[in-house]
Amino acid sequence: MRIRPACAVPRSRPAHVRRRGPCRGVALALTALLLAPVPACRERVTVPPGAPTPWPAASARRWTWQWQLAGPVDVSVDADVFLLDPVRTTSAETAALRARGRRLVCQVRVGTYAAGDADATRFPAALRGAAVPGRPGSRFLDLRRWDALAPVLADRFRLCRGKGFGAVALDDADGYRHRSGFPLGFDEQLLFNRRLAGLARRLDLSPGLVDDVAQVAALAPDFDFAVNQECVRRRECAKLLPFVDADKPVFHVEYTGDRAASCVTATGYGFASIRKDRALDAWREPCPLP
Repeated sequence: MRIRPACAVPRSRPAHVRRRGPCRGVALALTALLLAPVPACRERVTVPPGAPTPWPAASARRWTWQWQLAGPVDVSVDADVFLLDPVRTTSAETAALRARGRRLVCQVRVGTYAAGDADATRFPAALRGAAVPGRPGSRFLDLRRWDALAPVLADRFRLCRGKGFGAVALDDADGYRHRSGFPLGFDEQLLFNRRLAGLARRLDLSPGLVDDVAQVAALAPDFDFAVNQECVRRRECAKLLPFVDADKPVFHVEYTGDRAASCVTATGYGFASIRKDRALDAWREPCPLP
């Protein structure tokens, strides 16, 4: 569930100044093709708009990435993969990124809703559970009610696809680990997450799992990539190895701690790792590729 080091190498800074510290629009008709990342060591893959993002096995340990949820999207960041908010991100921004050959991943909350969400009223009162700690106005959802949740979540996925995203990262997919207000267990969460992965594929999106480390061993075959926060600090990076062993990307971020040590650990496991502020604005410090 999202609560939402750079090593000793020169770092490139975007135009903005670094800060210290850790459905609208119509789908843009693109004629440009989505290209794979540009480094010569990487396989070039061409996919039409709306097709699921491919993740060539040969590139599994070579990706660079950016995670930005706040502020105007900095399309100039030198990264292969961008993880973005599909509501805040405009079709013009996704078009600019696609023109640069970037892979686009939208982050969608699947186990919670916020009062300010455009689709908040589509969740019946019976599906609304306990408040999400640290996020005023947000509540957990009863993930056992797939029949009621699926249409709303499908529309969230369609928003991603319509804006030019080729992959979706499923956030808040670990409600069973929290006091959600519902009797949710490991198996109920597992079934829900697998259903979501299948729904994403049917809508031409590549599914990715955000955190939910305890279920990675069971879910790695169902997902194409993982997004992880602070596995170095939490000492649980080894639990993500089922993705690495299957030549699937792991996009990792740390907010605190020794940057060099974090980089050594994360890249040693084969992850694409960056340092970010918790605000998840445009600033980033990537770990060098091994």
